[in-house]
Amino acid sequence: MPISCLVKKFRLALFDAAKRGVRVILLLQERIEHPLFNYAAKALYCSFLEAGVQIYEYHKGVMHAKVAVIDSHWATIGSSNFDPFSLLLSLEANIVIDDQPFAKTLTHSLETAIADRAYKVEPDIWKTKPVRQKIASWICYALARFMTGMAGVAPDNLVDENNREC
Repeated sequence: MPISCLVKKFRLALFDAAKRGVRVILLLQERIEHPLFNYAAKALYCSFLEAGVQIYEYHKGVMHAKVAVIDSHWATIGSSNFDPFSLLLSLEANIVIDDQPFAKTLTHSLETAIADRAYKVEPDIWKTKPVRQKIASWICYALARFMTGMAGVAPDNLVDENNREC
């Protein structure tokens, strides 16, 4: 899921949960499928990392999973990203499963993918990225937000004061 397009309320909920001590982990694809959204997502890494969200980049092939496990019993699996395009314009679907054994199995699969096929994004390393790369990421983020607005699905405020450049 390109975190650059996450619905703002959902991003803020992730930030708040991490700040309360909830373990929030994002497993994102390292391989670039859509350059604009890939670079836009990187603009938000600092905000997520500073809030205490752990970010891992999956590096062994293409990862197209859209799954989540919450409170060790609630899980969702499907094709929908949590972004305005998927939620309002695309024909996407997710299923919600409230079953502890299923959630445990899915959690184990995610933990295995992280352990065997992902790199952790360290906050200190992200802060030392070249300025040129950070500027490119913020330009892509602004363009992605603009495109969302042009599609008519942007939140009422395109400026997001909770995202800061590191």
